[in-house]
Amino acid sequence: MSSTIPLDLPRAADTLEARRFQVFTARDLDRIPGLDRMSAEQRFAMQVVAQVLPFRVNEYVVNELIDWDRVPDDPIYQLVFPQRGMLSPENFDRMANALRGNADRAEIQRLAQSIRATLNPHPAGQMELNVPRHEGEKVEGMQHKYRETVLFFPSQGQVCHSYCTFCFRWAQFVGDKELRFASNEAEQLLDYLRSHREVSDLLVTGGDPMVMKTRNLAQYLEPLLERGLDHVQTIRIGTKALTFWPYRFVTDRDSDDLLRLLDHLVAAGKHVAVMAHYNHPQELSTPIAEEAIRRLRATGVEIRSQGPLLNHINNDAAAWAVLWRTQVRLGIIPYYMFVERDTGARRYFEVPLAQAWEVYRGAMQRVSGLGRTARGPSMSADPGKVEIQGVTEIHGEKVFVLRFLQGRNPDWVQRPFFARFDPDATWLNQLRPAFGEPEFFFEREYRSMIATAKAG
Repeated sequence: MSSTIPLDLPRAADTLEARRFQVFTARDLDRIPGLDRMSAEQRFAMQVVAQVLPFRVNEYVVNELIDWDRVPDDPIYQLVFPQRGMLSPENFDRMANALRGNADRAEIQRLAQSIRATLNPHPAGQMELNVPRHEGEKVEGMQHKYRETVLFFPSQGQVCHSYCTFCFRWAQFVGDKELRFASNEAEQLLDYLRSHREVSDLLVTGGDPMVMKTRNLAQYLEPLLERGLDHVQTIRIGTKALTFWPYRFVTDRDSDDLLRLLDHLVAAGKHVAVMAHYNHPQELSTPIAEEAIRRLRATGVEIRSQGPLLNHINNDAAAWAVLWRTQVRLGIIPYYMFVERDTGARRYFEVPLAQAWEVYRGAMQRVSGLGRTARGPSMSADPGKVEIQGVTEIHGEKVFVLRFLQGRNPDWVQRPFFARFDPDATWLNQLRPAFGEPEFFFEREYRSMIATAKAG
């Protein structure tokens, strides 16, 4: 990318100095500051879980975001460090016995793969239904679930500055190429977009695209300014970097180049939205986090926040209210509260839908109208994004009130429907239609979509 693009960059605060990025993985558990406070049994449990689910954390998160006096209850500690309950007792014991028995690396890998296969590594039809075709061939590294929005997974961005323990894309990071979405074919992406005029939004996702060097990100984004791609009005970038490595926008060697790139896209008429992942107000507690937000917003980029409701981390209306109020103060638009997806460590993090709605409702009652832009609780389920609008009683039957915020068929969007109240249900497929209906209104058509995809 040209470094001559004009931009009056806001100066970084003088007190903020560049920082060397230092990362820790499962091999480094014994040398992570703070873990010496944990018992040998707790550290061994981390090693067990880290053989199955990805673990990666950086020095900034360890030293600046975690309150080690509150561990193990600290929310950021829970966000990044493996916990025993993330695996079923049976699977935990299988892996623990293998490690205690000094099994070789190949055996550990085979066992890990067999456990991962039970964890629904690609939920919501990502492999079966979301991968598009172009000129008769599947397009690798892309998903096209909803008419207006295409997801692209650049190969250089399929890692994160740290890994979230709840991540629904954990399968991207375990080293299994068959489970991974990734592409370095910029021209293939552009060809697909040129031939699909219905697409208004491109979401660059991962992993985290903000781990990429600016010059690599630019090769995917700058061509979107060419003729024939004017219908792609919005460029979204999904990232956790504002939490896990805010230096990316402030003092990294090419942070100014990154801001120039984003400014250039905005000036050329694109709406650029950084889809920032936040889970707890603690993530906004450092000066560098606020400075990164300030510099990013100065380019004309919109920052929208989203994240799931998680047991052990943010299962609390007051925490969400503080998060949303702080974001509004900093100029971030609250966008989504998600329900933890049915994958990976869901057993540790999931919250009953009825409780999720109560938390959402309680948080909404504590914020002004500007904070009530957050939609939810929303399930990114197989047929689409389904929002829990409430719990009520109709004709003597207690029900969930639901609606589609997005659907595989756009005609489903905003259509209300009802499910029998179930205090223990945590996901859409555990709900049953209310009022004696044999199935939900969308199910027959969705089954037809699955059959068509299998036949193709």
